[in-house]
Amino acid sequence: MAVIVVGGMIGIGKTSVAELIGKELGSEVFYESVEDNPILPLFYTSSPEEIQAKRYPFLLQLYFLQTRFAAIKQAYKDGDNVLDRSIYEDWYFAKVNHDLGRISALEMQVYEGLLAEMMREIDGLPYRKAPDLMVYLKADFETVLHRIGLRGRDFEQDEGLVEYYRTLWAGYDDWVNLHYSASEVLVIDMNCTDVVNNPADAVRVVQEVKDALAEARSSL
Repeated sequence: MAVIVVGGMIGIGKTSVAELIGKELGSEVFYESVEDNPILPLFYTSSPEEIQAKRYPFLLQLYFLQTRFAAIKQAYKDGDNVLDRSIYEDWYFAKVNHDLGRISALEMQVYEGLLAEMMREIDGLPYRKAPDLMVYLKADFETVLHRIGLRGRDFEQDEGLVEYYRTLWAGYDDWVNLHYSASEVLVIDMNCTDVVNNPADAVRVVQEVKDALAEARSSL
């Protein structure tokens, strides 16, 4: 049994990869709360003045934190699951929005205190405390923008969001390399991987995941 978290940029293909892994390994997939998220469209479409007044970035991070905390506790309890992004990744988005001035210093302090308390509870779980593997999807910025466009969510398409996407993309590798330590990491190059339309890519990714899991277990 294994718990796998799938991480990476907005639009890069996390859900498709998570579904592929879940199907091939017989695991349930815990999806990121997007379609039913009441704050996400407001975060993307509001003016800077509205964002400042309504504090949508802070509210969005609290919403994601709560839903991801619930998801990972259930995934750990069940013991054999795939998570489409996880609580481990959430801090990076909060940090970027803090650096951009969208989340205040006080809000960031509150957020990090709540996250730390949640992580202490996860560390104290009797059945599991960490994922077995993170599958990190990465690509050039042009590929990321192309895939966001293909996904077609209206609220993600505004040209004014490009620099926000670029800021997120530019720091992702550093987050993985410097801040993520919960498990081993398997990197998948999404510039040359299409698990939806290329069956050979799907087979390759599944095998790489299986090999990475076996290697992670052998090192325990």
